[in-house]
Amino acid sequence: MTVEEAMETYGPSELTRDDLLVLEDPHYAAENVAIVTGAGSGIGQATALAFTANDLTVVATDRDEDGLAETQSQAEDLSLPGELVTVVGDLTDDADLERIVDEAAEQGNVRYLANIAGIQTVAPIESFPLEKYDLMHDVMQRAPMVLTKHCLPHFRDNEDGTGVVANMCSVHGHIVTQDKVAYNTTKFGLRGLTQSIAAEGEGDVRAFTVSTAYVKTALVAKQLPDTADRRDMTVDEVVENVMLEHTRVKEMMEPYEVANLFVMGCSHHSKHLNGGDMTHEGGMSLTY
Repeated sequence: MTVEEAMETYGPSELTRDDLLVLEDPHYAAENVAIVTGAGSGIGQATALAFTANDLTVVATDRDEDGLAETQSQAEDLSLPGELVTVVGDLTDDADLERIVDEAAEQGNVRYLANIAGIQTVAPIESFPLEKYDLMHDVMQRAPMVLTKHCLPHFRDNEDGTGVVANMCSVHGHIVTQDKVAYNTTKFGLRGLTQSIAAEGEGDVRAFTVSTAYVKTALVAKQLPDTADRRDMTVDEVVENVMLEHTRVKEMMEPYEVANLFVMGCSHHSKHLNGGDMTHEGGMSLTY
């Protein structure tokens, strides 16, 4: 199976407005800002659109300028009621991290931070490229901490002193698979960061993680042919016998389904979700 065929079969479906969860929430309003990282594609893009569907002002950030333009175009095509503002930024650059939050504060009250951006490298420990390990740590664990550091004063300056940090974790923040040492350790660390934010939030600043199994993103779909070649399997066999072998729900999630979890988790409906994890992985880590 070619990359193009894998994308056709296992990539995300076309997003419609009806796919996006819309909730009644007093803070889901234009004067409040949600920062979403990794918003140029995949789950980050879907989450930016989902928050825009809930009347928020969304600061969508990514290093991929073309991807951000596509996200903005989708928001316009779907006639979403909120405003989506794009900010190109590099999550490995401390100055950019501060600038992203500063630009978000110019748009309104910074109230939500969704750390979605993620990357992957697959290799055994003895040959794992250290520069990739460092990059993955910087993007998926250090950047969420630094962005939180810059957002906290804005949260506390809100009229009610509240805010929410939502972090994209993974089933691999609970159980691990081989050849993913950087991804595994980063996701476990992200849960520790989330709990630390909750511990210091004094009940006003909440934090939570979302853990899923495999999601139908372009990142996952484009890796399937190479994974199949390395395992001497077909792409379909990789999906059925590797990715979904231990799940009870025998299909991958759509990016918008993950985005809807962030909408729910950040809302007042989830006020008791603080330091915890929204585990939606089809039973992979919870059943045998």
